[in-house]
Amino acid sequence: MSDLTLPIDRQRPLDPPDEIAELSRHAPMHRLRYADGHLGWLVTGYAAARAVLADPRFSNRPEKMHPAIPARAELAQKGGFRLPPGMFLRTDPPEHTRYRKLLTGQFTVRRMKMLEPRIEEITNACLDDMEAAGGPVDLVQAFALPIPSLVICELLGVPYEDRARFHEDAKVLVNLETKAEDALAALASTMGYLHGLIQRKRKEPGDDLLSGLIEGGDLNDEELTGVAFLLLVAGHETTANMLGLGTYALLTNPGQLAAMRDDPAVVDNGVEELLRYLTIIHLGPFRLALEDLEIEGNLIKAGEMVAVSLPAANRDPSRFPGGETLDVTRPAGGHMTFGHGIHQCLGQQLARAEMRIAYPALLRRFPGLRLAVTPEEVPMRSHMSIYGVHRLPVTW
Repeated sequence: MSDLTLPIDRQRPLDPPDEIAELSRHAPMHRLRYADGHLGWLVTGYAAARAVLADPRFSNRPEKMHPAIPARAELAQKGGFRLPPGMFLRTDPPEHTRYRKLLTGQFTVRRMKMLEPRIEEITNACLDDMEAAGGPVDLVQAFALPIPSLVICELLGVPYEDRARFHEDAKVLVNLETKAEDALAALASTMGYLHGLIQRKRKEPGDDLLSGLIEGGDLNDEELTGVAFLLLVAGHETTANMLGLGTYALLTNPGQLAAMRDDPAVVDNGVEELLRYLTIIHLGPFRLALEDLEIEGNLIKAGEMVAVSLPAANRDPSRFPGGETLDVTRPAGGHMTFGHGIHQCLGQQLARAEMRIAYPALLRRFPGLRLAVTPEEVPMRSHMSIYGVHRLPVTW
C-alpha cells in the first residue's frame, strides 16, 4: 500500500517538485494514493508515459475517474464531472473521433501559416503600446495574454471586447483551490455566453471557425457550445502562460535569452526547448484503465487511475540527457508538452506560430528587457492546473 500523494509544491519555480524528481530517479512508475483514497499510479518515465497515452485500453472520460487532489474531490462529489456535449478532449472513440475529424481541417499547418502575418501585426501592436507606455509593465497583461486571446477570438469569431468575462471564468476554472460551486458557476457563465453567441451566428454568420462549423450542420447548438468553450479556454490560457513563463525563464537565464534574441536559427528549436523544459501542463493528464494491462512490467488493473507527470517525462535523462537545464540549442523534438496519442493538442501549430513570432519580437524590440522585481518576487501559478506566472513586472 502506498502513502504517496501527488506532489504539487515546488522548491524552485522552474523545476518540478523535488519529490517528483526523486521518484523519477528510482523507477518510471509508482503507486499513488488519490484524494478519495483510491490506490492508482503515477508515471514519471518518458517511455511509460508515451505507452499510457497511446493505449486505447485507457479512457479519458471523467465520470469514473478518481480525483488526484482534494479540491477536485469536492467538485466530483457535487457533479462537476458531468460532461457537456462537445467537450471532445474528455471523450473516447468513436465519439472523440467524430469531433476530432470535424476540427482537424480547421487547424492545418497551412492554415496556421496563413495566420502568421496577423499574429505579427497583433504582436507588434502590443509592443508599440508597451513602448509608448514605458516601463515598468506587467508583461502578462501587456503582451502574454492579449496576443493569444486576440488570435483565438478572431479565429473563432468571438468578440474580443468580451474577453474580460471569459478570462475571469477561465482563471476560476483552472485554479486548483476553487470551490466546487464557484467552478460550476464559472463554467455555466462562459457556456451561457457562448451558447448565445452561437445562436446569433446562426442568424448572422461570419468568416470564422464557429460560423463554418455551424454551416457544416454536423453539430447541434449544445455541441457547438462545448467545442467553442474548449477551444476558447485552451487557445488563450496555454499560450499566454507559455509566453509569460518562457520570458521569465529567459530573463533568469541570460545566455539563453541572448541566443533566442540574436540568432534567428535558434528560435524554432528554442521554442521546443522552452515547451519541454517548462511543461506548463504540470498535473496530469489522467487516464482510467478499462481492462487489466501491463506497462513497463507493472500490472495495472481495470478501474485503476494513472496520473502521467509530463514535467518528469520531459526531463527523463534516458530521452533528454541533461534535461534538468534549459538549453535552447538542445534538440528538443519528441517532448510531450502537447500530449501524445489521439488526444494530442489540436492547436499545437497555432501555439508554436505565436511563440516563434512573439519571443524574438519582444526580445529584439527591448534588448534591455529585465525583471522589475527580484525573481523570487514574481508570483507563480503553483496551484493552477496550467502553470505560469500570475504577473511578470518588467522594464527595459
